[in-house]
Amino acid sequence: MTTFYQLTATSLHGQPISMADYAGKLVLVVNTASHCGFTPQYAGLERLYKTYAAHGLVVLGFPCNQFGKQEPGGIDEIAQTCQINYGVSFLMFEKVEVNGANAHPVFRYLKDELPGMLGGRIKWNFTKFLVGRDGKPLKRFAPFTTPEKLEPVIVAALEN
Repeated sequence: MTTFYQLTATSLHGQPISMADYAGKLVLVVNTASHCGFTPQYAGLERLYKTYAAHGLVVLGFPCNQFGKQEPGGIDEIAQTCQINYGVSFLMFEKVEVNGANAHPVFRYLKDELPGMLGGRIKWNFTKFLVGRDGKPLKRFAPFTTPEKLEPVIVAALEN
């Protein structure tokens, strides 16, 4: 059986990243998009990251163009939206698919572990998955759940 720490993904700038690098950390995985009504959540995700990184929180953003073609750009446009418009300093990955036959293994794994209300499918951009310090998925959050609403869950998980 695959575990979260056996998975890898490629950063926005082409570097392979092992999820094992985050062993012992609380990991928030988010599928993102630059032209979505939820895109302003980048600012809240960055606030969470800055506030709790020293306590062990990691935020991982995965751009996705599967929902309304809301992430049409390439590396430069994604980086500009994240860094210039929202000050994102957490790690962003290359554009991925989160549903279907070509879904990235990170999202296949997370959906299997936390299927949600659509039988495993991700409904829209900014679906969030919280992975515990032990690598076990803890909770799945809907796109409309703002980063601010995640804070109590994150604080509780960091304290355990």
